[in-house]
Amino acid sequence: MSDGVPEFAVVGRVNMGKSAVIATLLEIDDNEVLRVSPMPGETTRCQTHRVVFGNKEFVRFIDTPGFSRPVEAMRAIRLLHGEGTPGRDALRRFVAAEGDGFTDEKRLLEPLLAGAGVLYVVDPGKPLRDDFLAEMEILRWTGRPRLALMNLREDAGGESEELWREKLGSAFNLVRTFDAHRAKYAQRLMLMKALLEIEEGHRPLLEETISRIEEEWDARRNEAAEVVREFLAEALELRVRARIEEREETMPTRRKQKEDDLKAGYFEQLKKLERRCFAAMLEIYRHHLLKVETREDAFEDIDLESEEVWMKWGLKRGQLAIFAGVTGAAGGAIVDVSTGGLTHGLGTLLGGLGAASAAWFKGGMLPDLKVDLRDGVRFSTGETKELVIGPPGNLNFPWILLDGVLVRYGRILERAHGRRDVELLTAVNEEGYTKHFPPERRKLLGRWFGDCAKGSRPVGRDVEVEVLWALEEALREVDSRK
Repeated sequence: MSDGVPEFAVVGRVNMGKSAVIATLLEIDDNEVLRVSPMPGETTRCQTHRVVFGNKEFVRFIDTPGFSRPVEAMRAIRLLHGEGTPGRDALRRFVAAEGDGFTDEKRLLEPLLAGAGVLYVVDPGKPLRDDFLAEMEILRWTGRPRLALMNLREDAGGESEELWREKLGSAFNLVRTFDAHRAKYAQRLMLMKALLEIEEGHRPLLEETISRIEEEWDARRNEAAEVVREFLAEALELRVRARIEEREETMPTRRKQKEDDLKAGYFEQLKKLERRCFAAMLEIYRHHLLKVETREDAFEDIDLESEEVWMKWGLKRGQLAIFAGVTGAAGGAIVDVSTGGLTHGLGTLLGGLGAASAAWFKGGMLPDLKVDLRDGVRFSTGETKELVIGPPGNLNFPWILLDGVLVRYGRILERAHGRRDVELLTAVNEEGYTKHFPPERRKLLGRWFGDCAKGSRPVGRDVEVEVLWALEEALREVDSRK
């Protein structure tokens, strides 16, 4: 530790979750970088993992082999020391001794004798046997700052946990609980702050580390909000087009086939936008095992034909009615047909009339996505027209999209990096967030949604920044609930 960078050796018995704790704390879900396995003895040498910001190293965590023969090792150290309580000199002689078979114990002690602090990981669901007491005693002899971490599992708790806490409290400077498979950002930050409590000698650097972690988390949220803003804008601006000839217009079956193909194409394009949005968010939050898709057709997009989705996500009918007049045509039947300028936007204008009442009566209905040639439009002989579809006319559509993003954003935050199972990012069955937005935020986003849907997204910097801030605050609220 001559370079002044604080180090913490993560130690414990094999298969207690040492590597999983480091993986979750440092957001490493790649087995090529840090292998997490249920097989005992997976870590056979010390592996150093560094926390770096701006090319400056702030702290190191050392993944060590687990204790394998702690009771015998404790006896050997006592024998080397003789009378009294062994200390660092006895441990150094123990590490230097050859041919006694304590390879794992010696390797894990080396960084501690070099000045590293102790992060001792235990599973309080296991019985507190003599070998665990021997491990605690050996670590106490190092004289280094010591934090005991109870890596809680689902079956832990009760009398076993209390007994562990009592024994650990007598041998360590601090005892904390942590679930390496479920810990969120707040728990990870709490663990970093706990290290600050035991390592006073490096307080300035550790305090700066915590500050940098908080700043980086805020920066990630801001970046995620930008991704969400661009997705929503692209989704509301999305139009899918097809040409239709005069003779096809007069043939109901051909006309219906055109419409069906157009609808399918619209939702496929929307699905691609969603995939791109979530792939970017998974990259921001450093997830490689939480997948947007495992194959091209596997992505679980929002089920726009599910009545349950339209009941749980989006705004309530009364909320929709309040600002329906503000969004105007954006809330009406935005699906329209390009007729070479003959209608002069009449379809969109008519869609905005009575928007407030339509929002009240239809706010809970499934999306209205249809292709229609307006009355009074006629084909010239042999003329072709362009059908244009998207987005759905239901006022709730953009709020449904946003809730789909927020719900799955919560799933991303819930995923701990210590897990090694591959999981598909799906839209889980839970309540949405948008109906709980404050009125001013709903008003701002509603107007912006309407402009985007009409193809007139505001170019003014102020509006875009306000929308970004509103979305960032929504992401912050999801974070606080997870």
